[in-house]
Amino acid sequence: MEQTFEMVAKTLKGLEDVLAEELRSLGALNVKPGLRMVSFEGNLEMMYRANLCTHTALSILKPIYKFMASDPDSLYEMVKEYDWGSILSVGKTFSIDTTVHSEVFTHSRFVTYRVKDAIVDWFKDRFGEDKRPGVRLNDADVMINVHIDSDRVTLSLNSSGESLHKRGWREASTDAPINEVLAAGIILKTGWRGDCPLVDPMCGSGTFLIEAALIASGIKPGSFRKGWAFENWREYDPELFEKVLNEGEGPREIPFKIYGSDISPKAVSIAERNILAAGVDEYINLRVRPIQQWEEAPADGIPGVLVTNPPYGERLNPEDIENLYRILGTKLKRVFTGYHSWIISSNEDCLMHIGLTPSVKEELQNGGIDCQLREYVSFEGSKSDFRKGGGSIKEDRPVRSAKDRIARKSDAEWRKDARDKGMGGKRSKRDSEPRRGAEKRTPLSELYRPKKGGFARNEESRRRFKEETARESEAEELLQRKRNVHALKSLGETPKTPSIPPSEGPFMRTRRRWKRPDSENNDNKA
Repeated sequence: MEQTFEMVAKTLKGLEDVLAEELRSLGALNVKPGLRMVSFEGNLEMMYRANLCTHTALSILKPIYKFMASDPDSLYEMVKEYDWGSILSVGKTFSIDTTVHSEVFTHSRFVTYRVKDAIVDWFKDRFGEDKRPGVRLNDADVMINVHIDSDRVTLSLNSSGESLHKRGWREASTDAPINEVLAAGIILKTGWRGDCPLVDPMCGSGTFLIEAALIASGIKPGSFRKGWAFENWREYDPELFEKVLNEGEGPREIPFKIYGSDISPKAVSIAERNILAAGVDEYINLRVRPIQQWEEAPADGIPGVLVTNPPYGERLNPEDIENLYRILGTKLKRVFTGYHSWIISSNEDCLMHIGLTPSVKEELQNGGIDCQLREYVSFEGSKSDFRKGGGSIKEDRPVRSAKDRIARKSDAEWRKDARDKGMGGKRSKRDSEPRRGAEKRTPLSELYRPKKGGFARNEESRRRFKEETARESEAEELLQRKRNVHALKSLGETPKTPSIPPSEGPFMRTRRRWKRPDSENNDNKA
């Protein structure tokens, strides 16, 4: 049996328990959540799987050397005692990332210099003054992580390389999009796994939509990446990595759609490009629509989950931003009745204008900004009537472990649940007839997907997608504002639905993970 070793998965504040249960579900041993990290044990296969399959990890570290150091000199001497020839050679390059929580070592940059000097001097002493590995800030062959807590020092190898939140599917971006790891963590916290509709009415560049599709369909979030730091390690096993990469039967069918909209045509165009690049267009309905034009929830027959990241107020005056949150609250109460709505924002004053009492409050960080994630459960009538009808709010729901929340249903279980709820079981992807319980509603194809300005999975969009991959795009066109400020200031009006402008430039990244069975996507090579 292959030997197991200690590993550390780094994550964002507030996602430690979610990541811990992800790792347990993947087979990790001795899983222990900490502060912005989770320690665990496993073998080389587990390290590859943690990199490829976790939605909420930022990096996977492998500790190689632990010691005590009371001052910079003892730090230098202890680092120099390690056998650096076992992981580095003269022709290789290395980088150092340092995190310090200590009264003795107060400057992380100075720690980085001392560790670098010790490694370089180790090679000079053995091979000559001009024989040493190079130091690179980016794209180094070996990435070393230094963590100091008081006088305890841990040196680790970063097996991931570039942060795991950089999945590889993002080909275009609005201004300050939500971190992919944070978006996935929020979706996992909601308990949504594709067994009901999911809506983001202010979707920006589509991060929530895409991460939700990856979670529900079972697509590995790391399957889009081009490279990993562990590929430069001496013990790298390419056959084992390919085995882990190709585990599973391919994407699962999601019985309910994911719906996204935004007030900005440019944002929706960018979201469309990202969705196509991620290969999850069959799961998502997307269109240009300001929040005040939502008059009816998607006609799927049952309430779903709403999750969104509204503007925090940096580019809007107080009156505009308060009005936006007020409109959002009105839509939660009157349109998304029965939905569990999850809102993340740093603006507590604006959250008060939603006008609903949250059933859940959690502290998170978005781009270094302290935020609150709040859940709102909206229902008609009294609370007792809502409970009698089978609804539940925070105090009613049994406490579920993170393991229960993260467990995914099989396709057969999803179809059985759908039949039990009167949804008719498995449906064709192109079936546009309303589901049972929604006979009085306008068909979804007429209500939600526009004839002009929307996005549908068809031959034309795929043809246009392939044509656009052959053209160069300018970086300035890819960096757009997250929200259209002038449009938001006119929230009281009812603007015309604009058409989505065509995308510009290449945005397809070769997929290594799987090949679609349908002929219309044969250009995505495994």
